Amino acid sequence: MLVSGMFFGGEAWANTAIFALMQIVFLPTLGGSIGHRIFGLRLIRITGGWAGVWRPLVRTALLIIVLPALVWDSDQRGFHDKVAGTVLIRA
Repeated sequence: MLVSGMFFGGEAWANTAIFALMQIVFLPTLGGSIGHRIFGLRLIRITGGWAGVWRPLVRTALLIIVLPALVWDSDQRGFHDKVAGTVLIRA
């Protein structure tokens, strides 16, 4: 929000765009967003290994519409992770 406020006056669309860009760039390259990495989390495929490129795209698209993040299963995996075939683990 700080970056959005500095460059875009805190516009809501800018917050969403910056969030999406950070997710799309950092999930495949670093294995997690900046927040994930600070708290020792990593995004991987459910079968293990690198999440690839398309999984973070699907996951981010679903997170942007918010609803999938509010639905989760007994394993505490959000719907966005289930659809993308990913899981967040402690690294």
